[in-house]
Amino acid sequence: MRKEIVERTMLSRRSVAKAAAAAGLTMVTLPAVMKPKAHAAGEVVYLTWSGYDLPEFNPSYAAKYGGEPEYSIFANQEEAVQKVNAGFQADVVHPCSETVIRWSQAGLIKPIDTSRIDAWDDIWPDLKGLLNANDDQGNVLFCPWEWGNSSIIYRTDMVDVEEESWMMMFDERYAGKISMYNEAAAAVEIAAMALGYENIFSLDDAQLVEVRKLLVKQRDISRFFWNSQSEIEQGLASGELAIAYGWNDGVLHLKQQGVPVAYAVPKEGIRTWVCGFILTNVGNGDEQAVYDFMNSRLEVDAGKYLIENYGYGHANSKAFAAVSPDTLAELGIGDPEKVMSESVFLQGEQPPYDETYIKLYEEVQAGL
Repeated sequence: MRKEIVERTMLSRRSVAKAAAAAGLTMVTLPAVMKPKAHAAGEVVYLTWSGYDLPEFNPSYAAKYGGEPEYSIFANQEEAVQKVNAGFQADVVHPCSETVIRWSQAGLIKPIDTSRIDAWDDIWPDLKGLLNANDDQGNVLFCPWEWGNSSIIYRTDMVDVEEESWMMMFDERYAGKISMYNEAAAAVEIAAMALGYENIFSLDDAQLVEVRKLLVKQRDISRFFWNSQSEIEQGLASGELAIAYGWNDGVLHLKQQGVPVAYAVPKEGIRTWVCGFILTNVGNGDEQAVYDFMNSRLEVDAGKYLIENYGYGHANSKAFAAVSPDTLAELGIGDPEKVMSESVFLQGEQPPYDETYIKLYEEVQAGL
């Protein structure tokens, strides 16, 4: 199932070191798969995205156990599921909330004992009540760790905005200067939001007819459909583009270059993704070490590093107090509670909607 967060992180968001270097940020560069240092017995095996295998995220774990956990990298979330399903003994995995159900259906997940999560009470409430985060018995299956937005980046010197709306992505006045993300679910959902539909993850046939019309219009007025956020950052910086769909870090990079951009908060709602931790039932790491690892990543210092260097929000609300208000404002998360209250949290389509959206998008792109 190709979800926006899967492809986004695969193509751009998780290329953090490269993006940070271009933005003038200081980061530690590590190989995609780290070789462990001196580890204690029962070491934690952490399956995560490239760019999240940094010691800055878990110093207290390293101090206690004498080294880093064993990192293993995945390119997308389906790959991660298949890897564990094939026998890889990960203890902790770093998926996004809309795919937790995939792990549950595969029989690979076990509940998290939140009494052993030191910062549980400090995690933003909106991030703990996500769809599929708990099972039918009320067991917690997912612990949030980071979150961010998907919205419209636009040149303030090129775009006349009366009201920020997803309809900006379909505005004929900027034909040839618009760029949309090349992903089916995102394209369909955004068109549905622009049309005012609320059931964007389960559109009916009549709604899909109207969505198709809007997607055809977008296809015809777009400069290009992007696969890597660096494409739109370059386009917006040069003036080739005036409007593009993108993420928080793109805004940060462009502002650091002196490009006059704004990050829209559409009236229909800003899109918000949440990623975090699940525990597998096939890992053989020491249970206390597993919880110590998650706790280390939920500490304020780890959250501060994430916010300042990656541009995303941390699950621990206390981490925001450690970051300057100006930095938070630049990232568009100066008021996290307000941002989340106005958010449409990504939850992913369930069958048969997922295949329907892909088919519709591919037909539109092919001119059918």
